[in-house]
Amino acid sequence: MKVTKAEIVISAVKSDQYPSTDFPEIALAGRSNVGKSSFINKMINRKNLARTSSKPGKTQTLNFYLINDQFYFVDVPGYGFAKVSKREREKWGKMIEAYLLKREQLKACVLIIDIRHAPTSDDVMMYEFLKYHGIPAVIVATKADKIPKGKWQKHLKVVKETLKMEKNDPLILFSAETGYGKEDAWSAIYPFLS
Repeated sequence: MKVTKAEIVISAVKSDQYPSTDFPEIALAGRSNVGKSSFINKMINRKNLARTSSKPGKTQTLNFYLINDQFYFVDVPGYGFAKVSKREREKWGKMIEAYLLKREQLKACVLIIDIRHAPTSDDVMMYEFLKYHGIPAVIVATKADKIPKGKWQKHLKVVKETLKMEKNDPLILFSAETGYGKEDAWSAIYPFLS
């Protein structure tokens, strides 16, 4: 996929703020600070269209990125971040759930996890949520550059087993640093864009 144009269109908190186009949308989910923004930036060859932050819990809205005037990446707030009040977390949860369950333009969800650690209970819950509601899932295990190549398969096995992944769901090893896995990620996402 050659990205020639990418822009952030809106940061939305409720459905009447979503873009009114029929373009397919790919949601990006993952826990706070897992590297969703870095993933977006690497996929679209931009340094900082999606703002990265060392402070987890920065994304508090649904951020719609229009790619090539053809489809959207939708960055949803990260989950599992403790420094936010319980009420605030519930509010985010409702906002994310409403988007994932009611948005007709949503075609798939990229679930981003950190390859260095076994998926968290929040990751498992998110994967099960997607499966239960029939939302296609692409699992991206990021930060591949942080572990030795020889241990990749062992870590991927942990991811598969912890999530109890279905065979047909793609699992892509990815590094926003080196760009490793970028083509594989596009190949997994591409079928949902037509």
